[in-house]
Amino acid sequence: MLRRRQSETLINRISEPRRTIQVVAGPRQVGKTTMVKQILKNLAIPSMFFNADTVESNQWISERWEDARAQLRYQGAKEMLLVIDEIHKIDNWSEAVKREWDADTFNDVNLKVVLLGSSRLLIKKGLTESLAGRFELIPMGHWSYDEMHKEFGWTIEQYIYYGGYPGSAAYINDESRWRRYIRDAIVTPAIKKDVIQTSIIYKPALLHQLFKLSCSYSSELLSYNKMLGSLQDAGNTTTLASYMELLGESKLVTGLQKYAVDASRKYRSIPKFQVYNNALMTAMTDGISFKKAYTQPKLWGRWVESAVGCWLLDHADDMEYRLYYWRDGNDEVDFVVVHGETMIAIEVKSGHEQTNRGLSVLREKYHPKHSLVVGGASMPLEQLFQGNLRNLF
Repeated sequence: MLRRRQSETLINRISEPRRTIQVVAGPRQVGKTTMVKQILKNLAIPSMFFNADTVESNQWISERWEDARAQLRYQGAKEMLLVIDEIHKIDNWSEAVKREWDADTFNDVNLKVVLLGSSRLLIKKGLTESLAGRFELIPMGHWSYDEMHKEFGWTIEQYIYYGGYPGSAAYINDESRWRRYIRDAIVTPAIKKDVIQTSIIYKPALLHQLFKLSCSYSSELLSYNKMLGSLQDAGNTTTLASYMELLGESKLVTGLQKYAVDASRKYRSIPKFQVYNNALMTAMTDGISFKKAYTQPKLWGRWVESAVGCWLLDHADDMEYRLYYWRDGNDEVDFVVVHGETMIAIEVKSGHEQTNRGLSVLREKYHPKHSLVVGGASMPLEQLFQGNLRNLF
């Protein structure tokens, strides 16, 4: 399997003098464990790898930490690497990590540490609370088109429809089996373990319904008030908004806000739903096959726009920008990227039609630094997905 770009960052940081804990965090099934195991095979320094998947007591962390210290002393090594996978599944894990890390710092023990786990669970349940100043985050997002093309030979159309989960690639010739894989291996554990078990959820059935509905509406605007009529036991819009925030933190699906200078208008805006991986949109949309989606231009346009949104969301944390949509009456622009005082407007076209009045109106009103029309002849999707948005800031 190919090596993801984050591997070079991790290798470089492991090679540096011991300063901070390295945290590799990202959504499920994106290759965090595989990447680290690839690195360990060719690492010059001795290492120990542990998985905390079924561990309950944080005493286990102290015991594994002491195992690593003993190995460091026994081998007479100058340094050693301790890797703990699924660290977030242990109760009060951050307190144990802080205690052991600080002890090694005080006693000049050159034990370097790498932790792996879910973005939301790590950040919400310990990093920012107990380990502030002691860690560096290496975010891992979903697989890109370039990665899926190199590893599995996927076309741009296959990537748009099937998304970027490498484990699902073996099943795309049987769409029913592929959908079951996405739902059983990714969706169900992500919601049950990353959301429901770690948050106060009074209506888990509502959360499941909201997830499915918002995925099927990816790249479209839908108010929470209208959603209430489609959901059973829906409660109120505040409940839906809070559940959507949890789904967004778990890198599943989010509701983009409308761009506005007035912050209150952003928060009051109708959300534009956007999945983090197009596989979720496809798997949660019933009755739409690859052939049906691809051969209907209007329908395919939704998948293309959603794929661009996935790409933009995947780079948002790394590049530290915020993603919005814009609409004023009948004038709209698909995506607005804001980085500091820099604005970039992006309109997605899946056919030959390249004109858009909304882009012209937004230019006159907000003067973005750059405005891009993606798709068709002006900028093919492959060119966008293989480029570097950072160059425009």
